Amino acid sequence: MDVQIWTYIIVGLSFALYISIALWSRAASTREFYVAGGGVPAIANGMATAADWMSAASFISMAGIISFAGYDGSVYLMGWTGGYVLLALLLAPYLRKFGKYTVPDFIGERYYSNTARTVAVICALFVSFTYVAGQMRGVGIVFSRFLEVDIHTGVIVGMFIVLFYAVLGGMKGITYTQVAQYIILIFAYMIPAIFISIQLTGNPIPQLGFGSTLTSEPQVYLLDKLDGLNRELGFTAYTDGSKPLIDVFAITFALMVGTAGLPHVIVRFFTVPKVRDARSSAGYALLFIAILYTTAPAVAAFARTNLIQTVSNQPYALMPDWFKKWEKTELIKFEDKNNDGKIQYLADKEKNELKIDNDIIVLANPEIAKLPNWVIALVAAGGLAAALSTAAGLLLVISSAISHDLLKKQFLPNISEKQELLAARTASVFAVVVAGYFGINPPGFVAAVVALAFGLAAASFFPAIVMGIFYKRMNKEGAVAGMVGGLLLMIYYILAFKFHAFGETTPQDWWWGISPEGFGTVAMCANFLIAFVVSALTPPPPVRVQNLTESMRYPKGAKAAAVQH
Repeated sequence: MDVQIWTYIIVGLSFALYISIALWSRAASTREFYVAGGGVPAIANGMATAADWMSAASFISMAGIISFAGYDGSVYLMGWTGGYVLLALLLAPYLRKFGKYTVPDFIGERYYSNTARTVAVICALFVSFTYVAGQMRGVGIVFSRFLEVDIHTGVIVGMFIVLFYAVLGGMKGITYTQVAQYIILIFAYMIPAIFISIQLTGNPIPQLGFGSTLTSEPQVYLLDKLDGLNRELGFTAYTDGSKPLIDVFAITFALMVGTAGLPHVIVRFFTVPKVRDARSSAGYALLFIAILYTTAPAVAAFARTNLIQTVSNQPYALMPDWFKKWEKTELIKFEDKNNDGKIQYLADKEKNELKIDNDIIVLANPEIAKLPNWVIALVAAGGLAAALSTAAGLLLVISSAISHDLLKKQFLPNISEKQELLAARTASVFAVVVAGYFGINPPGFVAAVVALAFGLAAASFFPAIVMGIFYKRMNKEGAVAGMVGGLLLMIYYILAFKFHAFGETTPQDWWWGISPEGFGTVAMCANFLIAFVVSALTPPPPVRVQNLTESMRYPKGAKAAAVQH
């Protein structure tokens, strides 16, 4: 069977599984819709959290960035993984003990202010819509290549699928769907990596194959070979970095604290029965995430090596089928500038004849390596699982922010549970339409768009949450001023240096040499500073709130035991 038939079979079966789970676990109450009834086992929640967090950026785009940027791409690997350690230690158990459904709900209660809640809702919507744009683009890319439809059609199909199980099942449906999606995406990522590792190095463990010698040249290590191939084409050696150290630090840190401030990830820790389970599920999630993240550098190196050897200085007429099919998506473009019929893939932009989108590397990797058609189709299903799992979590954040934090908590406090559930589902429909628009008209490749979402989360949520837990003197005035200041600063920087809204700019114009993807670190520091200063100049929070903040940091009964002792 050809790739397209295998794709229809595997993707069709996976979609049938997702829809069946949604029907089985459909939400009957707002508690089930928002937090799956609070009864999800820690290991299942860890698996669902891993799927929720390992988005299209992790599955499709991260290895692509590493493949093209080499050492410089490692910032994404370090930042996204390190963020989970931060989340498990600093936030998850305390937020779970506080017991609120959403991040805006936590901020509204902790800072005893509907103004703070509204600002948090606005931040959640900014972060979630920016993030979901990357997911819908990932869906469009997979559909456009493997089902051979245009990207617009692919996004629309993905919208309907994710809308069905997100609206019907809420968090309960999404959680158990994400367990299935994690299993599919991790198999889809690992099986090709194992195949290609054996092909290139003879080692079945990709993480070890990454540092092994080549079977075709037993005296040459894979990375040495790749360094040589890159230099021959005029690129920087694969293992050399070109980013300024300050930007490496800024991007890594922004991704770390952005992870710890992402609302769709934080809400997952409200779905477990006990506080201890929140910490356990964070640990499980880190383990499940590590399987993919330790494999990504190997996948990037394998793909880059095979790609260069397949296309560089080769006759265009002899290019394999996968090349021609990716050309139809316009994610690969060949322009024969010297009319010699050969592909000149070079670092020199004037002479380079080949443009390759970062986002195709993982999806095209098994085709470049000539793996069986069922493996290629499995990768397509994995890419869809990664994108749809995160998109569903983000849609839930958007719908709950509108229905619970705006309507129920502020404008219509007497709304019934049934009406609130209807409002949440209506908000999901609205959200998926907006997400689809951004998927069709994305502001960049998947990982770059997602990195901006992490920067927005770092600039807005992270300081308010951390100080809300660990600094009982922090008041509503400080929190609101910090969130607004950090968010506006980040938005300005993105508009100025990513979208050139105020005139054309170059990397030389970046403040302190920090890219838009890393500026979340600066905006976060501004948030902390503004919040601290404003809080010091305004009255402290009520004693009740200070006591509540202090109690969050102690296990139940700990204070009583200390007094008796």
